[in-house]
Amino acid sequence: MLFMATCVDKPHSVETRLANRPAHLAYPNGLGTKVKIAGAILADHLRTPLGSTLIFGGDGEADVQAILATEPYKLTGPFENVTVRPWRQAVGQPLA
Repeated sequence: MLFMATCVDKPHSVETRLANRPAHLAYPNGLGTKVKIAGAILADHLRTPLGSTLIFGGDGEADVQAILATEPYKLTGPFENVTVRPWRQAVGQPLA
């Protein structure tokens, strides 16, 4: 099953985000096929990151929550709120 994680950054956390970005990018690359796609949520001017969205394949929401519990941005502070919801793809190249 697929799950979408929406991770919203705390206000004024760009410096912390940038300092921990290498670990943040390495983490999902080490999870194999569990991470289907991921990227930053951007401000209207398309430069400042406001958070992250990730699509995971997993056995359940608890599986995804366990992965996110050790995500570098979760551990170092940029994420203010993380929401995980089941997700179903409707169009585009299949992720599952």
